[in-house]
Amino acid sequence: EASPEPRSGRSAALRARMEERLLGARFRYLNQQLYTGSSQDAARLFRADPAAFHLYHQGFERQVRRWPERPVQRIVRYLRRRPASLVVADFGCGDCTLAASVRNQVHCFDLVPLSPRVTVCDMAKVPLAAESVDVAVFCLALMGTNLQEILGEANRVLKLGGTLMVAEVASRFEDTHAFLKAMMQLGFKTVSKDLSSSYFYLLEFAKTGQARPGPAPGLRLRPCLYKRR
Repeated sequence: EASPEPRSGRSAALRARMEERLLGARFRYLNQQLYTGSSQDAARLFRADPAAFHLYHQGFERQVRRWPERPVQRIVRYLRRRPASLVVADFGCGDCTLAASVRNQVHCFDLVPLSPRVTVCDMAKVPLAAESVDVAVFCLALMGTNLQEILGEANRVLKLGGTLMVAEVASRFEDTHAFLKAMMQLGFKTVSKDLSSSYFYLLEFAKTGQARPGPAPGLRLRPCLYKRR
């Protein structure tokens, strides 16, 4: 008589695969919403369903874990070389890895509080005074169709001469030169750019003044959409 254990084991494995596929499908759906809607849409989405943000973050972590290097660690090393007195604003902070890794005061902003450090808000409208921070960070967090509004908010809160650090998925950049030119219109000059990784680009800007009015047509990033595996 056949033992029931092998059948039970196969059933559990099948159930686990089905659950993994469902989670993957849900992650891809949420990811698409974040990249193809505005930051206001994203805020409404997760305000209505906070659990969805936790699922999204888990899927995001699975993707980045495959990379040879995490961009947040590059930014951590950068800040450790700078004075600890610099005040930092982390836009789209996730689980606050950056804040937990440096001695600086870090204002952590995201759509759902994965940590008690997080202030929940729309990334285009953070509760900081104008020219109140020295460094603004977007680490894999430039989502949404209103990039100009979001980066304009970074300009607002940064002191003149302050630093903007952007780490983004390399494949999102259609035209890096056009993107950097558009950043000039938003009141930022390029200080350094590391385009050596096939996974992510790391860009450092300095605030030179207020953003010039009008659209910045080169400010385009492709949506980071994951295919079904």
